[in-house]
Order: sequence, then structure tokens, then C-alpha cells
Amino acid sequence: MRFNQFFRFSLALSAAAVTWAHEIPSEVTAHLIAKPSGDRLQLLVRAPLSSMRDTDFPAQPSGYLDIEKLELLLPDLSEQWIASYVELYEDDADVGRSTLVATQISLPSDKSFATFGEAMAHVAEPKPANSANLSADQVLFDVLLEYPIRSDQSNFSMRPGLEHLAARVQMVLRFIPPDGSVRAFQFHGDPGVVPLDPSWGQAAWRFVELGFFHILDGLDHLLFLACLVIPFRRLRPLVLIATAFTIAHSITLIASAFELAPDASWFPPLIETLIAASIVYMALENIVGANAANRRWMFAFGFGLIHGFGFSFALRETLQFAGTHLLTSLLSFNVGVELGQLAVLIVLVPVLEALFRYGVAERVGTILLSALVAHTGWHWMTERFDLLRQFTFEPTTADLASAMWALMWIVVFAGVMWAGSLFLRRNGHTPPM
Repeated sequence: MRFNQFFRFSLALSAAAVTWAHEIPSEVTAHLIAKPSGDRLQLLVRAPLSSMRDTDFPAQPSGYLDIEKLELLLPDLSEQWIASYVELYEDDADVGRSTLVATQISLPSDKSFATFGEAMAHVAEPKPANSANLSADQVLFDVLLEYPIRSDQSNFSMRPGLEHLAARVQMVLRFIPPDGSVRAFQFHGDPGVVPLDPSWGQAAWRFVELGFFHILDGLDHLLFLACLVIPFRRLRPLVLIATAFTIAHSITLIASAFELAPDASWFPPLIETLIAASIVYMALENIVGANAANRRWMFAFGFGLIHGFGFSFALRETLQFAGTHLLTSLLSFNVGVELGQLAVLIVLVPVLEALFRYGVAERVGTILLSALVAHTGWHWMTERFDLLRQFTFEPTTADLASAMWALMWIVVFAGVMWAGSLFLRRNGHTPPM
């Protein structure tokens, strides 16, 4: 009986060991450095050796890696787990297969991937000796690949394709064009095909598309937009309100991109709370009937400043794809947002018209819809405020300086908008109520 129990226990331990050895890592960071030179592009890749699953790594009698025998497996590991997944394009044409130049085994403490030159020198060094007593879950696997190219002045793009290495993969990619500058990228999972040094048109299109789908995916922005237009479904009031909102969120979005906004940990939850509060306020305005168009654009402008900061949070990681076209990308994102808003209005306005004409009286419908939105916004506001309370408000000198710059520009643009409104009113162009 005891023997059977011991046998089952040993079998369970063996099965657990096999499962542990082949399970998918929960999180992995992969580093890539790409540099075109003449008729070739060199790509350095670093990833944990343990992410190369289903591999029986040769071991010494002591249990540590047998580096001498492992060296024979490294070319196959490179092809199976890295080279066959990376896609490189030159002027949108696939450059084809890579050539393996060198492999290396490194400790996590190795800092050679800080620069291209240090990484190149490191992969050319002799591999560690068996006496280093290394284990498979301890070391990093470095690979140097070369791709044939026509010219180092071409436009290159890449799909890293390393998201299969773990359940969650963070990729840090650096591209070094011939002028020696560095384009740095960081993303999780599959980013698709990434232009490494995007042209003006590539950057513009990418951010127009991003802005369009961001407004469609952002339920809080859509509810705020709905609150703005429920009482105003005629063209002239809609144009004034939408223009004010657009100008306002463009100001704070650009200010954030140029680091003229606080960078403290409490700032994002504060903005998210204020966005929810803006939805509640506009919904309550609709309920009580404060629907003057010449006031509504002012609220659209004021709250648009807050929503612009919210848009900037979505762009923090994505601006790395702008290359040298930062301002173009920001303006393109705003264009995409406006196109998304127009798409929503094209659908929303006729639906509201039909609802108020055939379903329910306009005043009753406005109250019911606004009450539903206010209820949703209130829940968001309380949840986000609970999160905000967990942060300590300790503004730094840099935060105060950023806030002063932002406030100055806000006052300037608000003055311009007020002057424009006054001009329209005096010339009899005030939008009807």
C-alpha cells in the first residue's frame, strides 16, 4: 500500500515537473535593435531562453546548463522561435529570409543591449563556460540576424512577431537610421506592421484612424457628445458646439504631448473623474431645460479642455509611432476624432428626430434620455473618485509650471472664442435656441 502511494506521488511530481518545464511564461520582455547599413539590415534580438518552450536543454550532471552542447541547438532555436516570426519590409516589399550571424547566452545582469555597438560586441564574444553554473530559467538568448536590402535610405517597417513567447509579451524596439538617431518603440502583444521611420503620410493616416476608432470606443466621450446635441439637432447650433469642443480638446491634447501638463500619478484619475462629472452636469442641464445655444458652446469648450487631457492618455504609448511628425500626428488624431464625431452625429441626430416625432414628446424624451445618462455618469464619477482618493495630491514645481502654461493658453483661446461669439451676436448670427 505504501509502495503504491509512493509510486503515485512520484508520478504526480514527474508530471508536474514536465508541465512546469513546458508551460507558457506569464510575462516576457523582448528587446530588438535594428540598424540598416549599406546593403544589409542588422537585427539584434534578446529574449529569455526559458520562453523557448518544449526544448530539452542539455544539462551537466550537476543540473546546470551544458553550454557547449546547448551551442549546437542555438541556431535551431533562433529559427524556430525568432527568425521565422520576424517580418521586415523595405518600401512595403518583403525583404525575405534573414541570415543567422551569431548567437549568445547572457545573464539578466548584462547591460550590453543599452547600445547597438555594445550589443554587437557582446554577441561576438565567446559564450560562457560550463563553470559559470547557469540554469535555463536564468539566462537570456541573444541573436544577430542580417537581412538583404537595396539601400539603407529606404523606408523600413517591421512586424516583430514575438508575441508567441509568453502570455504577455512586452517588446522594446529601437531603430537606428543612417543619421544615427534612435527611434524607440514599446508595445505589448502584436502591434502589426510598424513603420520604423514613418513618412508624413504614414504617420497622418495612422493617427487619423486611431482618432476615429478612439472616439467610437470611448463610451464616456460618446455620452458627453450625446448630452451636448440632444437639445440641438439643427445644423448651426451643432456646428458651433462641435467646433468649440474640437478646439478645446485640441488645445489640451497638444499641450499634453509637449509636456505642458502635470505628469503626476494623481492627474489621470482626476481627469477621468472630471470627465464623468462633465457628463453628469450636461445631463442635468438638459433635464432642467438650460438649453441656450449661446451658453452650450461655452460648456462644450470648457469641458472639451478636460476631455482633451483624456484623449492624451490614450496617445501616450502611441505617439512613439509618430516618428519625427509629432505635430502632424496630433492634428491627424484630432481629425480622426472629428470624423468619428461626425459619424456618430449622422446616426444619432436622425434617431433622435424619429424618437421625438413618433415615440415620445421631445421634452419628455430629453428628460428620460438625460436621466439615464446622468445615472451612468454618476456611477462612473463615484467609482473614479474612490480611485482618486487613494492618491496623495503633492504637486511639484514642474506640475505647477505646467499648469500655469496650460492655464495661460486656455485663457488666450477662451478669449478668442468669446470675441468670436460677441462678433457673431452683434452681427445677428447668434444660433437659434
